[in-house]
Formats: sequence, structure tokens, C-alpha cells
Amino acid sequence: MAKCAICEKGAHFGIQVSHSHRRSNKMWKSNIKKVKVNVNGTPSKMYVCTSCLRSGLVERA
Repeated sequence: MAKCAICEKGAHFGIQVSHSHRRSNKMWKSNIKKVKVNVNGTPSKMYVCTSCLRSGLVERA
């Protein structure tokens, strides 16, 4: 599973509980995109989550 290169955000795990309280394992995936970004003036591809993209922590190429 991909992780964000900026904030290291990845998948979260837990237990999903139905209305009748039957429990099953659940995985929540974070919204991670493969984006072309500028790193020290050179464009390269990274996995970045959308919250880092919206907050302006990376500059797109």
C-alpha cells in the first residue's frame, strides 16, 4: 500500500460494526495520488495525499 511521501499517511485498520453488532475487519485507505512534483527544481513523481496537495506542502511540476 502506498504512503504519502510528505506526511507518511497510509492505510488505517479497525473493526466495522454492523447494526446487529456483527464485527468484521475494515481497512480505510487514504486518498493518495501519484503526482509529478518539483524537488530542488527537478520534476519527479511522488505519492502524495490530497490533503498535502490542498495545503500547498508540495509544488506541482
